Amino acid sequence: MKELNTILLIDDDETTNYLNHRLLARLEAAPDIRVVMNGEEGLDYLEHAFAGVEGYPRPDLIFVDIKMSVMDGFEFLEEYQKFTPEQKGDTVLLMLTSSASFYDLEKLKAFPDVRKHYSKPLAEADVREIVQEYF
Repeated sequence: MKELNTILLIDDDETTNYLNHRLLARLEAAPDIRVVMNGEEGLDYLEHAFAGVEGYPRPDLIFVDIKMSVMDGFEFLEEYQKFTPEQKGDTVLLMLTSSASFYDLEKLKAFPDVRKHYSKPLAEADVREIVQEYF
């Protein structure tokens, strides 16, 4: 079983971040839960993490919201694909959405890095399933 040390939440909704962070912490999903407010901040964090910069642990699990200001989830995914497989390593990437439109779900299929999508906010059952399935 792979150890889950760092989770990165990328979402511009503070309430969702608060609820997800609280749930993940309560379930002790990972000792380190980081939150950034948009795709651009997420990429910036990952560039540092993948370069081995101290204070930026490589996330084992990333949750990305689809609809965000500044840079949305799809723009984030376009950029994320530019990282090498070595950089991404075993990182598990999951999408979060409040509106699972057919169009968005179809569009997600174009991104092989995305393992699955979940509705916001996460439920306890979701977290248990994710940890069991990917870690």
